[in-house]
Amino acid sequence: QVHVVESGGGLVQPGGSLRLSCAASGNIFSIAAMGWYRQGPGQERELVASVSSGGVTNYADSVKGRFTISRDNANNLVYLQMNFLKLEDTAAYYCYTKAQTRSWLGYRDFWGQGTQVTVSS
Repeated sequence: QVHVVESGGGLVQPGGSLRLSCAASGNIFSIAAMGWYRQGPGQERELVASVSSGGVTNYADSVKGRFTISRDNANNLVYLQMNFLKLEDTAAYYCYTKAQTRSWLGYRDFWGQGTQVTVSS
């Protein structure tokens, strides 16, 4: 199996910064992409940012210019640097990795348990 563990959430004031980290481990043959989703209170889960194995990034419009995703391919790590945080960024943030566990198997999404980010004054 593949294990995905997030860290770095917490409480921050509006305008502040946080850095989320995510590590994928276990029976990994190949990773195609890693990224972050979030789910705020009473909201559906939405994509925040993703990065492919080739370094192509994708961001939600609401975070462009404020959040930066980066990846350490060698160690199966992904980071989300969040700057100029807003009240509406409050959510549980979930890391995912699109991975193969065997060369003959297709890619699957594996999810972490989530880390809470609360933006409040």
